[in-house]
Amino acid sequence: MTARVGIVVFPGTNCEHDVADAVCRAGGQPELLWHADASIRGVDAVVLPGGFAHGDYLRTGAIARFSPVMSAVAELARAGGPVLGICNGFQVLCEAGLLPGALRRNAGLRFLCQIVDVDVVSTANVLASRCEIGDRLKLPVNHFEGNYAVDGETAAAMVDRGQVVLRYVDNPNGAMLDAAGVCNEAGNVVGLMPHPERASHPMLGSTDGSRLFAGLLAAV
Repeated sequence: MTARVGIVVFPGTNCEHDVADAVCRAGGQPELLWHADASIRGVDAVVLPGGFAHGDYLRTGAIARFSPVMSAVAELARAGGPVLGICNGFQVLCEAGLLPGALRRNAGLRFLCQIVDVDVVSTANVLASRCEIGDRLKLPVNHFEGNYAVDGETAAAMVDRGQVVLRYVDNPNGAMLDAAGVCNEAGNVVGLMPHPERASHPMLGSTDGSRLFAGLLAAV
């Protein structure tokens, strides 16, 4: 049975078709979901892709969290279904309370568009189950507000529970814990700032991202 992966499209989203292509290459069936619809149409997993949801006019993800589709996404998450947020999608998941912490402006107030090395530090989640701890992946980042922040007590608990999924080798944005990606306690909701869909084809210079999409489909 082919896994159906819903990809939520907000006004300003710009990576939905890249994610759909990566899902196809991993063996899944992508379905675009409009943010104003209250249903996710029974898909097996959901991805919130990158872009600028609602233009980020209030705060990144702050308006998108109230879109009707997010209630259905939260219901899927509560039921243990795989939910992935990439870049702007990560910001939306934090604003919606599905992941701890928040994303702030990058250290130095610089927009980042570069390839980064990240290490896999936890595989007990729906993203990195097809990786090994210590694997190093090359993935692109493209953001201005990717500086992950969380209070000290929560940060310590996240480390103890293995909620840091990917860690920057050379932290480009000031993120606490060098976190490039984190998950919830159950491991079924993951957010990351790098774009795995932009590293899922040989012509893009890296196929490391395809391993992460393979993990997402395996979780289904």
